[in-house]
Amino acid sequence: CDNVPAADPLTANDNCDASVAVNFNEVRTDSACDSEYSLARTWTVTDCAGNSTSHTQTITVEDTTAPTFVEALPADATVECDSVPAADTLTANDNCDSNPTVVYSEVRTDGDCDGNYTLIRVWTAIDDCNNTTIHTQTITVQDTTDPTFNEALPADETVECDAVADAVTLTASDNCGTADVTFTETTADGSCPGAYVLTRIWTATDECGNSTSHTQTVTVEDTTAPTFNES
Repeated sequence: CDNVPAADPLTANDNCDASVAVNFNEVRTDSACDSEYSLARTWTVTDCAGNSTSHTQTITVEDTTAPTFVEALPADATVECDSVPAADTLTANDNCDSNPTVVYSEVRTDGDCDGNYTLIRVWTAIDDCNNTTIHTQTITVQDTTDPTFNEALPADETVECDAVADAVTLTASDNCGTADVTFTETTADGSCPGAYVLTRIWTATDECGNSTSHTQTVTVEDTTAPTFNES
């Protein structure tokens, strides 16, 4: 459709008429799309006695060339769940259609948790004659980032046996969803009931199983001598 030749100029001779003119006529027959049609080109020469000769050329014009994208095509990517890029806007050029259409679609396939999934993004450029060019981008989304605790973390400490503080309550945040915090405490006995070690562990876990732990060791000792009750 972008290579239709110009009509050839034809001339004629006649055995008796020294000057004969050639008349040219072109008829276009359209089809289903603007870039596909046929041209019937007819050259007719007639002498002064009414004798005539005609030649007809049929040009079948077709559009078999797909449009091309203008912009750089987005490549496949693996990204963190809080860094999913917006879909690119693509446009297209065509050899015969001045305004080809680009249709965009996106399909999400869920993984084993909310932060793990796959996006299939498809751009389809279509010209008037339904020639198409397709570009597909696969984005693999993953959650590999551990949650973080919100509060200041309790430090290891050594305390007297009558001054053991309750364990603090910790909460956590996650880059892509929520995180739950579990708490455990174990006791390692010492040489007497007033001397022992507490191991406190807080574990924050997000929806994809990423976790962060904090451990506090509380060393409990009894260094205070007893006192008599009576004066």
